[in-house]
Amino acid sequence: MNSSDLALPSGINWKEFACGWGAAFINVTVTYPINKLIFRQMLHGVKVGQAFSQLRSEGLFYLYRGMLPPLCQKTCSLSIMFGVYEEVRRPLLEIGFNEYTAKALGALVSGTTEAILMPFERIQTLLADAKYHKDLKNTLHAFQVVRSYGFGEYYRGLTPILLRNGPSNVGFFIVRDEVQRRMPRYENEFVRSLTEFMCGAMIGVVLSSICYPLNVLKIAMQSKVGGAYENPFVVLLRIYRERGGKIRYIYHGVQTNCTRAFLSWGVMNTAYEHLKEVVYA
Repeated sequence: MNSSDLALPSGINWKEFACGWGAAFINVTVTYPINKLIFRQMLHGVKVGQAFSQLRSEGLFYLYRGMLPPLCQKTCSLSIMFGVYEEVRRPLLEIGFNEYTAKALGALVSGTTEAILMPFERIQTLLADAKYHKDLKNTLHAFQVVRSYGFGEYYRGLTPILLRNGPSNVGFFIVRDEVQRRMPRYENEFVRSLTEFMCGAMIGVVLSSICYPLNVLKIAMQSKVGGAYENPFVVLLRIYRERGGKIRYIYHGVQTNCTRAFLSWGVMNTAYEHLKEVVYA
């Protein structure tokens, strides 16, 4: 079912917000260990085997350390992503905007709005970094430490997040709707779930691969606390030089990232579609 085909009530459509929240909750609980593996590759520029060895040597306790911030951030973020998108897209269509223009503007607004949740992403970065294991006791303590440097410290690395969120949302919503329009509607529940999974998974792999350097840049900028705020271009150039002056080294971890994106976006899209069937029933 395409969200554009639903008969929506007047006022705010809380159902889209609820479906997005639920899909994110399921997604994060399933994929967090893979996300942490990719994080280590992004931060240190190491191969998957080395990153895995780091996590294994630290033990199970530290494997799930830092999951609360992304759980809070992702549930709220996907709730905003689907909810705000629909709240912007629908009125634009009603006043005569072109369908694709309305979708693009709705996606850009929702992606930009998601950036208000950046403090959770900021804290996740610090908690997942091994060098802060002894300095930051837990999520609350990390928030307190970062806050001591000023409120703006929560938003260190904002530029790559803004460059990532808006365009990736545009790609997701437009491509997803186009695929769903052309995809046959299967009666078999398993087959339908599989096609929903593959739809989200393939879109996720493409978009996350395109945005991968922005995530590397974001993590590099957020892996420090205090000090001057650096120009994103300067940081990216430094990463390039530190990794041997080869662009492919900036993509260390992209293979694991594709695996994570395949699973994460597939789970998210399938969960969203099933929750939507329940909520709109």
